[in-house]
Amino acid sequence: MSKSMDKKEVRQAIIIGDSYNENFQPFTGTSPLALLPIVNVPLVDFTLETLSRNGVEEVIMFCSNHIGEVKRYIQQRQSEKCTWSINMSINIISSTSCRNLGEALRDLDAKHIIRGNVLLLGIESITNANLALLLDEHKRLMKVDNGAVMTIALKEGVPGMRTGNELVIAVEPSTRRLLFHQRLTQQQTKDNFELPLEMFLTNRDVTVCHGILDPQIAVCSHMALPLFADNFDFLTRDDFVRGVLINEEILNSRIYVSKLAREEYAMRVNNWQSYQMVSLDVINRWVYPLVPDMGISQFLQYYKCYRNNIYRHGDVRLARSSKLVGDLVIDKHSSIDEDTYIHQSTIGKNCTIGKGCRIENSFLFEGAKVGDGCVLNHCLIGTGALVGSNCNILDGTVLGANVEIPAGMKIVKLLVQATAPESEWAGVSKKLADRAFTVPDEQNDEDSNSDDENEANLFDQPTYLSVLQRAYSPSIYEPSDEESESGEASPVQEDANIFLSEVVESLKRGFAEQTNAEYLILEINSSRYAYNMSLSEVNFYVVKAILQILMLQENVQTNTVATLRKILGYFGVVVKNYIRDKDAMLDCLKAFEEMSQSNETIRSKIAQLVHYLYESDLVREDVIIEWHGGLDDESLKKALCKLVDWLNESSDEDGEEDDE
Repeated sequence: MSKSMDKKEVRQAIIIGDSYNENFQPFTGTSPLALLPIVNVPLVDFTLETLSRNGVEEVIMFCSNHIGEVKRYIQQRQSEKCTWSINMSINIISSTSCRNLGEALRDLDAKHIIRGNVLLLGIESITNANLALLLDEHKRLMKVDNGAVMTIALKEGVPGMRTGNELVIAVEPSTRRLLFHQRLTQQQTKDNFELPLEMFLTNRDVTVCHGILDPQIAVCSHMALPLFADNFDFLTRDDFVRGVLINEEILNSRIYVSKLAREEYAMRVNNWQSYQMVSLDVINRWVYPLVPDMGISQFLQYYKCYRNNIYRHGDVRLARSSKLVGDLVIDKHSSIDEDTYIHQSTIGKNCTIGKGCRIENSFLFEGAKVGDGCVLNHCLIGTGALVGSNCNILDGTVLGANVEIPAGMKIVKLLVQATAPESEWAGVSKKLADRAFTVPDEQNDEDSNSDDENEANLFDQPTYLSVLQRAYSPSIYEPSDEESESGEASPVQEDANIFLSEVVESLKRGFAEQTNAEYLILEINSSRYAYNMSLSEVNFYVVKAILQILMLQENVQTNTVATLRKILGYFGVVVKNYIRDKDAMLDCLKAFEEMSQSNETIRSKIAQLVHYLYESDLVREDVIIEWHGGLDDESLKKALCKLVDWLNESSDEDGEEDDE
């Protein structure tokens, strides 16, 4: 009976649509946090796409601010039949009087719409983790301990990094039961912490972990919401965790920890600095399959991906003398004028950038306009904002929607909104121009002296965009100094051999178990980072690993091409992820060339195999012709002559048709 009940259980998720702080001013002053764009895609699309991929059938989204805008956007995306709308229903619950997560969950508990174990996450949680596995893990815990009220997902952090998402925790290693939980503030740089002696006296084994990332993702049992309802001092999830740990025996409730796998990504966008980090991570493909070119929540490829992680929409006006360096995204209908330099930035729709600008580590939202000769560094330009000529916008400045900055101004480390504060009680604000006022500063309000408010303020201090520490890799896809311009693979070395063997093992295991091929890309990327492999080397060894697996299949000697077709039926996602441009296609063909030196089957069938790659749109004819022209092996060159002649003839015929 219980098994049949498990099967019928609807997989639910709660999304808290607001952060209940001022960390994203001035954006949240005029727009909902759910629509904050990460690499030109609203946060809500990332969250809903992740839940949809994990088989969630019903989403309860709780909103307190700008409710109408959120509802209109969800309805618009549903009418467009986006990917997450196909098999998932969205129920928006709203309350303008709600001021924290605790009140939101008390409101939901009173409505009795949660029917069992439920995923709980914030709109600002970005992840590609297997949340269905996390849910199943919590259900197994419930069978062993019916007092398991929550399982929280945590991730290994970057040493020394402080974003406000880091924790010190202690767990019982055999059960992963949480024993101690303390959040680290962004100002807290010390490595010494006080832990209760009683914890060590009452538990035989204790494991202490420092600097663990908390992406605010958890699974709650049916007991969690009533606990919030019964305890009005539970304002945040941290309050809930602290309260359960202190009163574990009284409440008969326990919290467990699940550490996400190394290849799984999870991060909370809780301030402008973490916004910058997550944006770079999405651009660098750490959040695969949520990557820019795939069109998040769309059924089409949205951007074309160029070398060095440059993503560009097909409808962009780009001056010939402009310079795009890397790690950047440019959305449709945008224009970039002569002699402008852009690096590690995101440009939204309908943006206009003038001549001779220098833009680094900056984010331009839809409709932003930047005049000639501007310098933008570590800043954000809001929707419809205007920056006059020869302005310097630097060091974490955020310009809100429709702000207008006159020519020649320099603005450093300020949050700027378009209109003056409506209330004289809002705080101190300074007028910079007719449509530019600093966001009111409430830090000097002497009436807020309670301990709870002071503690909360430690995590709600304004955090500006700033230079990322070296420990945080800005781009794992940037070519190494040793990598030549043509993308030629480096000679095999010890690390390369280990990398190749790890790729082969990952691909073998995935093919044998027929697991989701997209997870293999995460494993390959993790191995690449571990062994510091260049992108060209990754392309080369991935194809070589697939060919090694090909040669292990039955009847491969007699049905080589058919066997390759069958193999690529599964590995096609992996191949297309790496073999994208001309350089990558050359790497692919070089892998075939090297394998043909030691394998007679591939050597004898090389023409048919390359022809199949061409027919499958994995390599272009011009790349095959160029590769053939550079071959040193005369017998291999001769074996490919007929194919190359045919490609040249078909190319000539196409040219004649175009002329006609």
